[in-house]
Amino acid sequence: MSTFRFHPDTPPISPLCLGGSTFGREIDQAACFALMDHAVARGLTLFDTAATYSAGASEKIVGAWLASRRPTPGSLTIATKIYPPFTPAAIDTAVAASAARLGVQTIDLLYLHKWDADAETPAALQALDGLVRSGRVRALAVSNFTTPQLAKALDLQSQLGLARFRALQNVNNLAVSDVTAPVRDLCAVNDVAIITYSPIGAGYLTGKHRGGVAPGSRFDVAPGHQDIYFKPEPERRLAKLAAVSERTGHPMAHLALAWALHRPGVTSVLIGGRTPAHLDQAFTALAFNEPALFAELESV
Repeated sequence: MSTFRFHPDTPPISPLCLGGSTFGREIDQAACFALMDHAVARGLTLFDTAATYSAGASEKIVGAWLASRRPTPGSLTIATKIYPPFTPAAIDTAVAASAARLGVQTIDLLYLHKWDADAETPAALQALDGLVRSGRVRALAVSNFTTPQLAKALDLQSQLGLARFRALQNVNNLAVSDVTAPVRDLCAVNDVAIITYSPIGAGYLTGKHRGGVAPGSRFDVAPGHQDIYFKPEPERRLAKLAAVSERTGHPMAHLALAWALHRPGVTSVLIGGRTPAHLDQAFTALAFNEPALFAELESV
C-alpha cells in the first residue's frame, strides 16, 4: 500500500481501488454490495463513483452500503465526481446532491469529472476552496485533464492561496492512455496522486470484441466507448497483446491488467467489474511483474 493519503481523516490509498461505474447499470444493488464487501475484505481503501454514473444510482448504492455496513471512520476514502458547469452556484448544488445520495455530510474526495473552461476561473477554484474550508469536502481532484490544463489550475490555486487539487484520474491502458511522462512529472512535483482507470479498456483488451461487440458488454451498454478504441493504433496494440498472450500462455486480460498495474508514477488503479472474481483477477495481476514482457507489449 502507498503512503499517500488525501487527508488526516482518510487512510493511505491502496494500489487497487473500486470503481462504481457498473453500479446500477450493469449490476444491481445486491451484486454491488457483494463487490464492496469483497473489496473491503481484500484491503481496498478507496471507492470511486460519480454523479453521472447511472444518473446518480451508483452514488445511491454506495450510500446505501455505507448506511448498512457502517465502516470504521477513517478506514475508507469515498470519492465522487461532479460534471460541468463549474460555476459557484452549480458546484454548490452538485455537491449537495452528491452528498445527499451518498448519505454523508463530508465527501472525502471530490473530482471535477472533466475539464471545462470554468475550471480555470478564480470563481470556481474559490468555490471549491470554500467547500474544503467549510468541511463539506476533505480533498479536491480532477479527472480527464491534460498536462497544460492541470498545470494552469494548480498555478492559479497556488497564486490565490487556495486548496489545491490532490489527484488526477485519467485513462491508462495498453491501448489508450492519457498518463504521459509530462503529466507524471507535473504530478510528482506537485504531490498529486495519479489514479488511473480502464486498465483493460472496458473489456477491449480481453479480446472478446475482436469478432464484433459482445452483446451485454460495456461497449454494448455504453456505445460511446467504441469510438475511443476501434481505431488503427489501439487495434495494433490489441494484436500485439494477442500475440504475446498466445506465445506465453498468459490470458490477454491478465497481461493487460499487469501492465496497467505496474506503470511508473501511478498511485492506484481503479478496478470495476460485476463480480468479486474481477477484483481477485486484478490482485493476481498485481503480483505479476514482468518488465521484459511489458516492454514487449509496448513495442508496436
